[in-house]
Amino acid sequence: MSTTPHARGHLATEQIHPESARFDTLSIAEAVALIQREDERIHAALAAARADLARAIELVVTRLRVGGRLFYVGAGTSGRLGLLDAVECPPTFQTDPSLVQAVLAGGTAAVTGAVEGAEDSATAAGEELARRGLCERDIVFGIAAGGTTPYVHGAIDFARSRGAATVFLSCVPREQVPDRADVSVRIVTGPEVLAGSTRLKAGTVTKLALNAVTTIAMAQLGKVHGNLMVDVDTSKNIKLVERGARIVSTLTGASRDEALQLLRDAGGQVKVAVVMHQRRMTREAALAALDRAGGRLRRALEES
Repeated sequence: MSTTPHARGHLATEQIHPESARFDTLSIAEAVALIQREDERIHAALAAARADLARAIELVVTRLRVGGRLFYVGAGTSGRLGLLDAVECPPTFQTDPSLVQAVLAGGTAAVTGAVEGAEDSATAAGEELARRGLCERDIVFGIAAGGTTPYVHGAIDFARSRGAATVFLSCVPREQVPDRADVSVRIVTGPEVLAGSTRLKAGTVTKLALNAVTTIAMAQLGKVHGNLMVDVDTSKNIKLVERGARIVSTLTGASRDEALQLLRDAGGQVKVAVVMHQRRMTREAALAALDRAGGRLRRALEES
């Protein structure tokens, strides 16, 4: 690993923002207003990258459909945001924890504390992906707000060597930092209020992008019906039991008490409860209908 830093002052995320040059002298109200004005720019940046983000999601869906896994890879804020999105998939969509995983520079220690030097290794991510059995059905989704993180570029290179699909997400233009991914998503948010602090706009836009990735991918895989989380894992807590019952009630017209009983009879599975009620089926028959429908509730309900 080289100890000589590469020049990064030209990067969009490292530029000094002229409007925040005297940030330390602003009143609290003025500082809040400035940050909010900058946050308003995020949506224009997202809109400009919409087509590439859609291509990335299409690639994710194709790999998940053939039994592959999605690996988010990042360092610092980027890695933690990938981890956040990954860990929220099982309770939201009742996915196996292995389906969406995060590979974070510095490992678990980097979740609650900064392990800054870990991002400089160009081989560490590949070694971790190898330990997790990365194969050609999988997809590696690299996240590097400033675009230069060796850890992330190393992950992309390793994934390519294994035949896995690759996506690279960054907040700087590709001409400033090229990448070798199958799909490159560049959401250019410009200079931060604090120069180089990509936990700000870049971090926010990354979270928004990842929200879209898994929400749309899971909908495409049949884990959403309309705009309802019909695969929500109701075994996790009381709030999710209540949400599951509310979804059952919404889709069947059953009362709250009836929906709760349906959910219990269905083993806590919302889709099973809905099919049982709408098609007057046993739990076993409802499970079989959903299996024939590839897990899609709409198809199971329309099956003749």
